[in-house]
Amino acid sequence: MLVRSLRSRPHATVFLTVPDDAIAGLAGELAAYGELPRTVAFVHCSGALSLSALSPLVARHATGSFHPLQSFPEPRAPEAFHGSVVAIDATSEGLRRRLSRLARDIGARPRRVDDADRVLYHAAAVFASNYLVALAAEGVDLLRTIGWTEREAVEGLVPLMEGVLAEVAHRGPSAALTGPIRRGDAETVTRHLQALATLASKRAQDLYRMLGQIALEIARSEGLDPAAADRVNRALTRNVAATRRRRR
Repeated sequence: MLVRSLRSRPHATVFLTVPDDAIAGLAGELAAYGELPRTVAFVHCSGALSLSALSPLVARHATGSFHPLQSFPEPRAPEAFHGSVVAIDATSEGLRRRLSRLARDIGARPRRVDDADRVLYHAAAVFASNYLVALAAEGVDLLRTIGWTEREAVEGLVPLMEGVLAEVAHRGPSAALTGPIRRGDAETVTRHLQALATLASKRAQDLYRMLGQIALEIARSEGLDPAAADRVNRALTRNVAATRRRRR
């Protein structure tokens, strides 16, 4: 059916919206037909894969990539694209222009991302999207340990997250940083780690230390007093459990 449809639409652009692991195999199957008009273009929607994933088709067709920098856990209205970046690339200038025009038509901003940059581009998206969800889940879990329901935790934390993201959008991530590490409040950092050490799992404490070091680098760049920064660093790296045992 697809082959018949493409024969009647020789200048079509086909988007392969399948999981990343299936793209190369599907490209091979399509190339095996060998009867598709050469003017048909094929585009994958992976953020991490290079154009080589479509290499079986390159001999006869223009190929490209079209990856919206947006989250779609379920179908969303076309307005979801408005203001988003769409990473594009293509083996031909004509297809690249076509994909750029399509991005603008749906209210997005096209940005060319070459093969050499795609994996780091996608890793950045994972940090800002998937790992943001993971951190939210960690915060929700902590509040549930003190008796909050999941709904109460979400309703409490989401406005905080939205406010932080608004500040990041307005001022950039470095200027948006607040909290005990930005203030150089080593005692509060120590109290946090002591409380986290009482949990059955070390995950939250390990995450706190790791992300705390990143926050400390930002705080230093924003002018945190070196002596205060050193105190925070010692708090982040101190063996809290051992310290608590000695105090007993």
